[in-house]
Amino acid sequence: MVCALPRSVRRILQAATAALLALGALLWWALSANGERAPSGRVTLVTGVPTGVYARYGELLKQDLARDMPELDLRLTRSEGSIDNLRQLVAGKAQFAIATTDAVAAVRGEPGADRLRACARLYDDYMQLVVPKDSAVRSTKDLRRLRVGVGTDGSGVQLITRRLLEAAGLDFARDIEPVRVGIDRMPKLLEQGKLDAFFWSGGLPTTAVQRLAQHFPVRLVPLGDLTGGLHRQGERTRYYRAAVMPADAYPRAQDGRAVKTIAVANLLVTTDREDAALTQGITRTVIDSRDRIGREVHAAQKVDLRTAVFTDPLPLHRGARRYYLSVKP
Repeated sequence: MVCALPRSVRRILQAATAALLALGALLWWALSANGERAPSGRVTLVTGVPTGVYARYGELLKQDLARDMPELDLRLTRSEGSIDNLRQLVAGKAQFAIATTDAVAAVRGEPGADRLRACARLYDDYMQLVVPKDSAVRSTKDLRRLRVGVGTDGSGVQLITRRLLEAAGLDFARDIEPVRVGIDRMPKLLEQGKLDAFFWSGGLPTTAVQRLAQHFPVRLVPLGDLTGGLHRQGERTRYYRAAVMPADAYPRAQDGRAVKTIAVANLLVTTDREDAALTQGITRTVIDSRDRIGREVHAAQKVDLRTAVFTDPLPLHRGARRYYLSVKP
């Protein structure tokens, strides 16, 4: 004998069923609009060095994309940094990449770079000059004749480091001993006394710098005095802005003090070859995942729907544009 359910329970079940049917209809409409199928297949996102913010952001974004687009197989690959990322995109070795706006401007004119498109403005990278706490270096000018980590060839770090040194009146090749390594090696070399200082451009906090500061006394050298010298270099440096690293970015390295520096925006970049539905879906996940990713990658808390469309010097991909129009109030 089957007992009848109470009327209140039946109403709850009916409402839940209706909601599920409505959700299914909405998903069907979203995926079949304009005759498009749900994005599927293998897609590569090129990030950066293992201990940088790009790599961790990519890992967390992959988790959210697996939830939002389960038929999509996102592969993450490492690189030397922004310029390398963009060149891999242009060469067809990846479909999406993270890169700084100054790096995008730097590859203009290279074959195929006119096909680059943006999905979203993400978060800012902050330029960081790290020295041992007892170092005599108090400004960039004090780096003369020292061994300085400048980032690998093809990295955005080296691009901006060269410009910062020029703003300080130093020649990259003659006035310092440039050590071309990335953030995966620079902290250890500093700790071993094989580097006197290193530059890094990344979101706050960068794990490698944070870990170094926890067991080796370091200090951040202010770079805010170079803003004017950077901007006097012309059009190529208009993407840099004066910024302040908050006192709690690296508490042990800052002694409770904010540090003036230079910042540059990051973009999620693709090419005009990519499918509009795929790009729209990835852009949606980037915006929707901000809070979850931001709990682990603090820089990602700056991803915002209101600023994501400001992707100068790149135009938006048509799929990304379609997403922003769909959520416009």
